[in-house]
Amino acid sequence: MRSSILALWLGAFASCALAQSADSSDRAAAQAAIKTIRADAIRAHMRFLSDDLLGGRFPGTAGHEIAARYVATELEGMGVQPAGEHGTWFQKVPCRRGAPDAMRSSISLSRPGEEVALKDPEDYWYYSDVVRTDSLVEAPVVFVGYGITAPEMHYDDYAGIDARGKIVALISNAPPTFPSSQAGYYAELARKSRNAVAHGAVGRLEIFLPDDDLDISGDGDWLERDGTPHNAVPGIRAWAWLKQQGAEKLFEGAPMSLDQVFAEARAGRPHAFPLAWTAKMHAVNAHESFEASNVVGKITGSDPHLRDQYVVYTAHIDHLGVHTGAEGERCLAAEGSKDRICHGTMDNASGVAGLLEIARAYMRLPVAPRRSILFLFPTGEEDMFEGSDYFAHFPTIPAAAMVADINIDMLPGMIYACRDLTIEGAEHSTLIENATRAALLTGYTLSPDNMPQMNFFVRSDQYPFVLQGVPAVMVRRGVDGNEVARKWLVTRYHTPLDNMEQPIEYEAGVRSAGMIFLMGYDVAQQEKRPTWNPNDFYGRPAGK
Repeated sequence: MRSSILALWLGAFASCALAQSADSSDRAAAQAAIKTIRADAIRAHMRFLSDDLLGGRFPGTAGHEIAARYVATELEGMGVQPAGEHGTWFQKVPCRRGAPDAMRSSISLSRPGEEVALKDPEDYWYYSDVVRTDSLVEAPVVFVGYGITAPEMHYDDYAGIDARGKIVALISNAPPTFPSSQAGYYAELARKSRNAVAHGAVGRLEIFLPDDDLDISGDGDWLERDGTPHNAVPGIRAWAWLKQQGAEKLFEGAPMSLDQVFAEARAGRPHAFPLAWTAKMHAVNAHESFEASNVVGKITGSDPHLRDQYVVYTAHIDHLGVHTGAEGERCLAAEGSKDRICHGTMDNASGVAGLLEIARAYMRLPVAPRRSILFLFPTGEEDMFEGSDYFAHFPTIPAAAMVADINIDMLPGMIYACRDLTIEGAEHSTLIENATRAALLTGYTLSPDNMPQMNFFVRSDQYPFVLQGVPAVMVRRGVDGNEVARKWLVTRYHTPLDNMEQPIEYEAGVRSAGMIFLMGYDVAQQEKRPTWNPNDFYGRPAGK
């Protein structure tokens, strides 16, 4: 993969122009426009969005809606046109959130002559159920490896195992032998549940490898027009995550020990077999219905033949709200800090601020780009990207008009003034050519993803567009500054310490915003719309 990407980059570097169709006046206008992006404007946006009064911008709260109105007001003041529902700036996203009731929920294991009651939170946590408020399932447990069926890779964890009427225990994520594209796709939570139901399963017990990235997100979902949760899989009547202690109990008497299971899974050789236990899962959930706002604005293109096509930019408004002290919540406490508000300054007030200034730069062009530009500020990214997924299914412009999505989830360089960028998704489409030209003009080098096992490509707002067939990328920092970034992730990420008091490289944010502007402008100016690479996984029906 690395060699093919480098070949693309080298070919793109041969041209210093933005796009072959762009004349010198276009290039001069674009360069002048990015000079209007200002550090103090980015800082001011971030300061407002991070303020205590917004309470961490949690979807469904007043603070989130204040943030949405701030963004809409800024866009209106620039002269951007509203592109939401009914001529407004907003698209209302109907959602439902589930909250497991630990006191009333339970899991027990039984086999002849023995019954064991598992404990919450020592042994397990329940995932949220947005379909039912009270569910009971009792069934034998079978282990099904990673729980993946990937026909094009001749891989099936369910081969030779009868899961009909059973509770499946499975390892989270995907085998390390999977290419990153397939790994991210098949590891999706709802996709695994749908596969389990297709094989007859009625419940799910999740097990993480000890060194895996824990992703227990997903306490909410957006609602279809008939009121049903979009990603919910009703056939799975209960779903819990087993911690190490609980998983060890489940594998007592199994053909393989839990350590052996983990070792085989890490080697890409997961096994499947019945377990000795029948599990009784009683899940009780409280439901909360609410609406949260996407903000949508547009600039109409200048070319009568291309103005009906849109280059989409995305940067999510929401964050995690307030740390309540509850077990398992994603707004984490910060050691030594009394602050309980997850301000989300980098994640993602910085991305919103950067995109606002990118929009302002577009408005400074003497002539609008040939294609139209859509600015989408979605809600719900921190959960399961409800806002962008809802928009991708119910866009406020014709679905076929979207030619590309460029996503900003933390404006690159603001933690560390990087000189290197990674374009997540670069290997899938011709958007790498646009990114390379923009990087050249702004002095960046580009590097392939150095952490493909993290599956960043499927973990932010670009991914719902990918699943609808729209080429999409996320621009993030590259390989330089890795140690600084890792320390930030350990000490500040998703905690109240991601605030305005931390060191922030505003000028570096200006620079990366300029690169992202030029990339989108390049797409908007070129004659041909971006395309998936030949035979790419996400360009084929299997990846949609």
